Amino acid sequence: MSVAGRTLFTLAPLTALVAVLWVLGTQTLPFDFGWDWIPALDIELAFRIDGLSALMLLMITGVGVAVFVYAGGYLSGHPDQKRAYLLLSLFMVAMIGCVTADHVLVLFVFWEGTSLLSFLLVGFYHERRESRKSAQQSLLVTGTGGLILLAGFIVLGQAVGSYRLSEIIVAVPAMAPTPALTLAMGLVLIGAFTKSAQFPFHFWLPNAMAAPTPVSAYLHSATMVKLGVYLLARLDPAFGEWPLWVWLLKGVGSVTAAWGMVLALRERDLKRILAWSTVATLGTLVVLVGLRGESASLAVGALLLAHALYKAPLFFVAGNIDHGAGTRLIDRLGGLRRQMPWTAAAALLAAASLAGLPLSFGFVAKDVISEAKGLGEVFTFARMANTVFGTIAVAVAGITAVRVFWLRVPPGGVREAHEGGAALVLPPLLLGLVGVVLGVYPLLAQDLLAAAAAAMSPAGAGNAVPAPLDPQPDLGSLLLGLMFGVAVFLLWDRCHRGLEWLAVRTGRIGMSSVYERSLEWIPRVAAWTTRRMQTGSLPAYVAWVLASVVLALGVMLWLGSAEWTWPARAVPSPGVAGAAGLIVLGAVFACLMRDRLVVLLSVGLIGYGSAVMFLFLGAPDVAYTQFTMETVFVIVAAAVLLKLRRMGLDRAVPEPAWRPGALLLSLLVASVLTALLLAVYATPFDPVLSAFFGEQSVPGAYGRNVVNVILVDFRALDTLGEVAVVVLSLLAALPILQAWRRRARARRPGVGT
Repeated sequence: MSVAGRTLFTLAPLTALVAVLWVLGTQTLPFDFGWDWIPALDIELAFRIDGLSALMLLMITGVGVAVFVYAGGYLSGHPDQKRAYLLLSLFMVAMIGCVTADHVLVLFVFWEGTSLLSFLLVGFYHERRESRKSAQQSLLVTGTGGLILLAGFIVLGQAVGSYRLSEIIVAVPAMAPTPALTLAMGLVLIGAFTKSAQFPFHFWLPNAMAAPTPVSAYLHSATMVKLGVYLLARLDPAFGEWPLWVWLLKGVGSVTAAWGMVLALRERDLKRILAWSTVATLGTLVVLVGLRGESASLAVGALLLAHALYKAPLFFVAGNIDHGAGTRLIDRLGGLRRQMPWTAAAALLAAASLAGLPLSFGFVAKDVISEAKGLGEVFTFARMANTVFGTIAVAVAGITAVRVFWLRVPPGGVREAHEGGAALVLPPLLLGLVGVVLGVYPLLAQDLLAAAAAAMSPAGAGNAVPAPLDPQPDLGSLLLGLMFGVAVFLLWDRCHRGLEWLAVRTGRIGMSSVYERSLEWIPRVAAWTTRRMQTGSLPAYVAWVLASVVLALGVMLWLGSAEWTWPARAVPSPGVAGAAGLIVLGAVFACLMRDRLVVLLSVGLIGYGSAVMFLFLGAPDVAYTQFTMETVFVIVAAAVLLKLRRMGLDRAVPEPAWRPGALLLSLLVASVLTALLLAVYATPFDPVLSAFFGEQSVPGAYGRNVVNVILVDFRALDTLGEVAVVVLSLLAALPILQAWRRRARARRPGVGT
């Protein structure tokens, strides 16, 4: 791909970044805009930019510029570089749509767009089995979570009476925690947890490191994996006072934070180490969302920004090492500062923020987090998890910035490496420097983080500005954390061997193995189901279909039984009563008769009874069509059966006359359909359509006969379909009529001579 092409693609995130800065500089937040999309379903392309959206937009576009520049150097000469740029551009659009959408169904569309594009990006090296497998896993986990999220959005919108996020956030705190709202909350939590790799869905993120480094830096550090946290933070003002919401966020987030960092100790691949630390950071973010108060909201915003500013450059560093040394295994890396000095400098800048060292923005975020946890009610386990997270974070920073660059080359390690070009060096350096600048001058981010904190606060809390970002941490706690972190760094290899020994003894039981076994069971269950259901018996297939219909309708009727009202009793007219009698008589004969011709005539009696009922209920056109169809069907089928009887091929119905299972299923179908008809009949009549046709008959279709106007103009396609049915019926009966005509002519004297 040419330099001009790479430059053109890089202009996309740069233009988006400029547009975001222009909106923030010229518009008062929150800023709403939108258009009608599907008015009939009350779906509009509604968007809203507030402080939280602005923070996410700056990370999406700002880090996006660095990623696009880096991709130009990392994928230089790759035949599919254009495809990577195109997918990254579409992904950026989907992310922007997610963090600005104010309609939950529109948000879901963009949400699933990120899952699909992530699948394509993780599987970029599609010729590799590992990449294909990792892409499939990420799509199955996040895609399944997305479908669960959609169900939660629908239930939530129905319970609240609105699908606008801004309206849901205002309405839910004033509502009682009904079962529908509780169900919606649980479904939304599952969808968010899968996206942000929370326990037990944490395993897919490290496996996604099969993607190219620019993809890992963009999707799995700064953007997509934070969508779940974004959604939780967005809905926290609505559910924040629910104990179940708080307990789940604190509990799941704490387990994810601690377990993610412990699993990082098992890795030798630099990118997978960074991936597990990302999982742990996402868990910490979820815990912070579950805490109450302005300090917690400010901590969420600070950690979101800090993580983007240090994790993306660290992924770039890992990519540079892979690019320049040919491996990412820490067992083979050391002393790279001489061959890769600029990458080593970028690693130091970013790792200082990861470890929370002074003069870095990670230091500021760490102080705000400590304040939030000091003011909020934090579980004892959550405090322990935070200690594990902070300690191992220091060790991870040491691995990425000290071990591979400053310690001696291990035996058998790589001794030759080379620095990348400007496109590989400048992005991590610039992002690392931004982290240092914000660490030295944290007030530069004060207004942005304050606006984000206000957006995550309850609607009635006002827009109180949090305390200024003036980090004053406990030096004793800081030094103690650094000491423990350095100890873990020095004992990293021993910790790794211990965890591997434990994994072997426990059979490597984990969610990843559960996922693999689930995939293995899918074809087995499918084969077993096929053997049980695909029996080759048509009555069995009909029974399965009817049983499924009964189950679905029965569940819906049972769920809505509290709102049932029986219709008023009415005496049917003699015509309707007679038609019903014909239908019942035909059904009884069809069940009892064994002769196929008699069964056919009995079924025809049911059809004629239905036609009579349509006639007396004011639907002559439908009655005419029904009469025609039944007549033709009976004539054609009877002709075939008579022909088979003359040929000696006619046989009686083989099924026994008495089948308890069939009788029970028939009674269930009849009962459910009767209940459904009664429920529909009891619903008050809505005259909207009648009034519309009456008003539009003359001005819209120039006809005074409303029925004719409906048939010819408003229901033209439906009428055409009925005419087609009649014509096809005639064509089906035409061969029989012609045969009878030829036979009649042959019997006349003198005909054909």
